[in-house]
Amino acid sequence: MKYAGRLAAAAIIGVFSLAACGTDDNSGDTGTSTAPTGAATGSSLSGTINAAGSSAQANAMDEWKKGFQSANTGVSINYNPAGSGAGVQSFIQGTVAFAGSDSALNDEKGEPAQADARCKTGKAINLPMVIGPVAVVYNVPGVDGLQLSPKTIGGIFNSKITKWDDPAIKADNPDATLPSTAIQAFHRSDESGTSDNFTKFLKATADWPYEPGKAWPAEAKGQGAKGSDQIAASVKSTEGAISYVELSFAENSSLQKAKVANGSGEFVELTPESAGKTVEAAQVAGTGNDLKLKIDYATSAAGAYPIVLVTYEITCEKGLSATDLPLVKSFLTYTASDAGQQALTGLGYAPLPASLITKVRTAVEAIS
Repeated sequence: MKYAGRLAAAAIIGVFSLAACGTDDNSGDTGTSTAPTGAATGSSLSGTINAAGSSAQANAMDEWKKGFQSANTGVSINYNPAGSGAGVQSFIQGTVAFAGSDSALNDEKGEPAQADARCKTGKAINLPMVIGPVAVVYNVPGVDGLQLSPKTIGGIFNSKITKWDDPAIKADNPDATLPSTAIQAFHRSDESGTSDNFTKFLKATADWPYEPGKAWPAEAKGQGAKGSDQIAASVKSTEGAISYVELSFAENSSLQKAKVANGSGEFVELTPESAGKTVEAAQVAGTGNDLKLKIDYATSAAGAYPIVLVTYEITCEKGLSATDLPLVKSFLTYTASDAGQQALTGLGYAPLPASLITKVRTAVEAIS
């Protein structure tokens, strides 16, 4: 958090030149910005941005709001971290200008077509903006440096492994002294992009018998908690607990994080850098300015931590109201700037790789 604080001034300077964004003149650089003469007098932008969605990016959004609103004192940003599913539905219904979602619009649920219909004159686009590494967090006093293979994680969350001294956990941790404490596995009770990404990881690596999705499969049982903050609080207060939550929430709550084996069998500690290696290898599955990603959860890249989510800002490439357009475009220009991305590293997130952030900036410029 100290690092993020040191970046506050840089973030604000980066925002001052954004006041003209959202017009037809988009020739300016969307990366690092230099404050023009007279920038200290503030921005001419005014109005309110209403947005909702991913709780995984709530801490990032708080930091971005602080920097953007400091430079644009006439702008208010209302972001409701109600969860990815709720955010997408709010966007489709037209009650928010953009949604934050930890997974792209879902083809099988018909979300792209519904979102396009909401945009009316254009298409909805998925813009990757935050890498939120997903930590496997636990509360087992006396057990430090826990290592877990994907198969073991799947067994725990499918209620097949129920004690901390189970042979499967012992095999992953041959030198550890493990208690016979009962495992208390927590999952998200609300529809969540974090659950979607976590179950995609399990499906790809762990013989997970259920289809991935934002809703936790009832057959897997376990205990539910709503939102990332309640997941972190539940693990913190429950001996024997284990769950999955974004790195920023794990760090804010000082939770123990397990090392997770990637596709090569290497147990990797979760850091922004190790998570970034997985996203760097992801493929863009969308077309045009839709930057939906395909992540390889079974990556064998050396030093790559395999459980990651990318939070997308979902909005209209064309079709935002005349009121929302300049505000949303300016704000997303800032979040994709060097200052906006660098501010994430002190919050438990990882900046987007250079090759991807260039595509994001191009897509934001195209919003009209």
